[in-house]
Amino acid sequence: MDRKKVYYIIEWVVALAACGWLVWKLATYDDYAGLWEAFRSMDCARVCAFLICIALMPVNMSIEAWRWRTLLPMSWRDAHYQVYYSKLAGLITPWRLGEYPSRAILMAQASQESGVKSQESIWARVLSMGAVGSATMTMAIIAAGLAAMMISNLRFKIYDLGFSYIIAVSIFLILLGVALYLAPRSLRRWATVSHKLILISTVQSLVRLACWCVQLALIIFALDGLEDLEFLEFLEGLSKCAIYYLLVTITPNVPIAEVGVRGFWAMALFGTMNATLAGVLLWAINTLLPCGVWFFIKKPLNS
Repeated sequence: MDRKKVYYIIEWVVALAACGWLVWKLATYDDYAGLWEAFRSMDCARVCAFLICIALMPVNMSIEAWRWRTLLPMSWRDAHYQVYYSKLAGLITPWRLGEYPSRAILMAQASQESGVKSQESIWARVLSMGAVGSATMTMAIIAAGLAAMMISNLRFKIYDLGFSYIIAVSIFLILLGVALYLAPRSLRRWATVSHKLILISTVQSLVRLACWCVQLALIIFALDGLEDLEFLEFLEGLSKCAIYYLLVTITPNVPIAEVGVRGFWAMALFGTMNATLAGVLLWAINTLLPCGVWFFIKKPLNS
């Protein structure tokens, strides 16, 4: 069996394992009655907000494809193919550690098809740039979340978390910034990284975070967690969303518990049970739907 077929088999094993996990998760979810009641009570404006949130899913994935092809130049098609597939791999690995190795599998498979022999260099490059991409996304989330905590007038005050907690997160942000500053020298053996590239990736990460926050604000409004979409209230909702993503990001979790973690922090910030449902629904929109899309955009073995 040649290496191309091995990569193809691994690709499908990961996909089928993720599908099995999703089926189990959907079968064991215990609040479908609450979801149905939330949908049943929606008026026209809230239905539209929910549909817009769903329509932003491909925008969200396109921003991630944009980030990915900035780090590793490739076609838009390949970038989309890899980011959709990595959603499947992230589901079945702790802390989504499988996302970038799964992209490396697809790149190695493509290089095998084109006759490139240096598979090890491809893996090293993809994983190095994946580390940069993860770091810039984490930096964007933490910086935006801390800024939102400082400027917003929320019930969820800083002292609810504890001042030492904020200090710890701030120190982590500084250490992350130092690591990114040193990345061009640290990773030069495996990949070409520049401070300009890191800055661009960080800005792109902020754009993707903004998309997430708009989606979350829309779905919370759809489930009656916000009274209306007036500008000031919507801005306050976006501030809460930025804090929500900070808390979700720095709360230790594995995919099997991720829905519960997201629901807990949504409830803590927005104060309603429907906010918990919003966290669950947004997870489904931005995780389950991309996983399903991959089966329609995947490449056949002999393409």
